[in-house]
Amino acid sequence: MLELAGLFLITAIAWFWFDGLARRETAVDAARRACVAEGVQLLDDTVALASLWPRRVEGGTLQLQRIYRFEFSDTGNNRLEGSVTLIGSMVQSLYLEPHRGEASGMRRLQ
Repeated sequence: MLELAGLFLITAIAWFWFDGLARRETAVDAARRACVAEGVQLLDDTVALASLWPRRVEGGTLQLQRIYRFEFSDTGNNRLEGSVTLIGSMVQSLYLEPHRGEASGMRRLQ
C-alpha cells in the first residue's frame, strides 16, 4: 500500500512539472505575440512564474491560475514589466506597462 501511495505521489509531481512547462510555453508565446503587436522587444525571451493559486471557473471546477511576469523594452535601453495570467491552459489577461511604442531596431517598414 505504501508503494502505491509513493507511485501516485511521484506521478502527480511529474504531471504537475510537465503541465507547468507546457503552460510556461503558452505564456512565453503570448508575451512574444503581444510584444510583436506593440512593436517592443521581449527581453531575455522568457517569463517567470510569479503566482500560482487554485481558482474556480464557470461550472464550479477548480483550475490553476498562474501569473507570469516578463520584461520588455520600448527603446532598447530600458526595462519595463508585463504579465500574463493563465487559468488552466487559457490566457486570461495580458498586461504591458505603459510605453512609448516601437523598440529601436524593430521599426516597421513603411
